[in-house]
Amino acid sequence: MKGRAVVLGPLLGGEAAALMVDGRLEDLILDASRCLPFAPGAILRGTVGRLVKGQGGVFLRLPGGETGYLRDRNHLSEGQVLLVQVSGVAEPGKAVPLTARLLFRGRWAIVTPGAEGVNVSRSIRDPEARARLTVLGEAAMARLPGAGAILRSAAETADEEEIRDELAALADLTARVLADATGAPELLVDGPDPAEAAWRDWAEPAPDSLEEGPEAFADSGALDAVEALLEPRLALPGGGHATIESTQALVAVDVNTGADTSAAAALKANIALARDLPRQLRLRGLGGQVVVDFAPMPKRDRGTLEQVLRAGFRQDGAETTLVGWTAMGLYELTRKRDRVPLARWLEGGR
Repeated sequence: MKGRAVVLGPLLGGEAAALMVDGRLEDLILDASRCLPFAPGAILRGTVGRLVKGQGGVFLRLPGGETGYLRDRNHLSEGQVLLVQVSGVAEPGKAVPLTARLLFRGRWAIVTPGAEGVNVSRSIRDPEARARLTVLGEAAMARLPGAGAILRSAAETADEEEIRDELAALADLTARVLADATGAPELLVDGPDPAEAAWRDWAEPAPDSLEEGPEAFADSGALDAVEALLEPRLALPGGGHATIESTQALVAVDVNTGADTSAAAALKANIALARDLPRQLRLRGLGGQVVVDFAPMPKRDRGTLEQVLRAGFRQDGAETTLVGWTAMGLYELTRKRDRVPLARWLEGGR
């Protein structure tokens, strides 16, 4: 299978979307409602709980008796009603992570209440295109005082009428939500389902094909790729392999060279893992603290490995901090928990 293909349909008992690029699984979106009370991106009305000194943030009472956690407690008081957005995925038994900075996302644009001004994606460099999109954004935001907009990279080649219609719809939705800021805890806007998220997030570059239906995952090869992710062992070029295992405390990654224990084989296996690590964490839905035990290699090669890691996570787009090497020679990084772990998602359907 050549090109970019979007696959929609049932996957292992739930709904999902997959992005295949030249036959390789590049991204996977799962129906978070299968195992989470609220999907990332959902907008809720919550009530501030009791403020505890030294707590740092504040807990909120959410719909259905759920509890959320907001890091910023400035200017908040107990019992205050607040509009918040789900910003990530909580570990089992933990509060839902929240942000008070609402974002209303579309395929071409994002409306940002409370952050005025129109910004155009930096990847759009043509001055005429930037000026044209700025005018579209300013016209749409004129009807929504106090709000701004971000024109996404996909807007550069989109039809102006489609952008204008989406901005109008997002502005209307934003106005309705902001006007509904009082009352008991309630879900106001649900997070996107896999098909909606795929349409929104995989627009640039435009997919070459769309496959959907009961057999879409099997026919496209996406099912085999997903089932391979359920195994901790990952084959690497040259006979090496890595093991990726998630524990309650962290994600542990171990790299082995196989039969060839030379320094050259170690560097080759380590670079292969470093290149694929962002994709593996993304597809498996893993985040939090990640510790990598690379195959033994000279310290002089660490700089090369770090360059590969930085380049890979820069393209990944997820919030990631590369912490660096520990005294024991392990490599640490943290990645935002922004999606449901695949293994947990499967358990949620049982």
